[in-house]
Amino acid sequence: MSSSSATASSPAGVQVQVEDLHKRFVKGGQTLHVLQGIDLSLAPGEMVAIVGQSGSGKSTFLHVLGTLDRPSQGAVRFDGQDVFQRGGAALDALRNRRIGFIFQFHHLLPDQDALHNVMIPSLIGGEPPERAQERAHQLLERVGLGGRLRHRPGELSGGEQQRVAIARALVRRPGLLLADEPTGNLDPDTAADVFDMLLELNAESGATLMVVTHSLELAARFPRRLRLVHGRFQELDA
Repeated sequence: MSSSSATASSPAGVQVQVEDLHKRFVKGGQTLHVLQGIDLSLAPGEMVAIVGQSGSGKSTFLHVLGTLDRPSQGAVRFDGQDVFQRGGAALDALRNRRIGFIFQFHHLLPDQDALHNVMIPSLIGGEPPERAQERAHQLLERVGLGGRLRHRPGELSGGEQQRVAIARALVRRPGLLLADEPTGNLDPDTAADVFDMLLELNAESGATLMVVTHSLELAARFPRRLRLVHGRFQELDA
């Protein structure tokens, strides 16, 4: 799959606008203010790294941006449309079609082989099985796992499992790709290889990319870096 063909068949990256975003949790009768009035704009295809201390709210922000959780206050707009004005089924459909997720722990189905794990988002989205399988096969070839299609997660190394997770995240050609510590569970050499693959594939797809990472070394490879402090973002110098 060449870079030009991937770009031509993929939708443009999502333009993201976050306005006065708040997220609060109530625990033990006390209110915890995690996100406190975030304003953020992401251009289509922009690549951004988020750093910050553990517990600062990085994953919480990613979950809200990915519509896995609703904000307590504020708006998230994709291409000018407020996503949280949608009902549950419409929001689920948007998430399936336009957002790809990669997590620190891959969340692959242990009883399914690599090919079917990558196919699942397409099948949920209503694609014909033949087309879903062809696309999944192409991506697994692209991430270097063409010979491991029928292997289940337990038969794959940690790095191979994360490559399957990357292929699964990209299978629907999302306009927004969100990665939460995607290499945090890997040894440094494997992490570097997986990170290289993620950046290369995202450059081909043209998706807007946001990655949460504890690694300042990995974050330094992004043209834009944000630090989450006291519930708000600080821009880091290039």
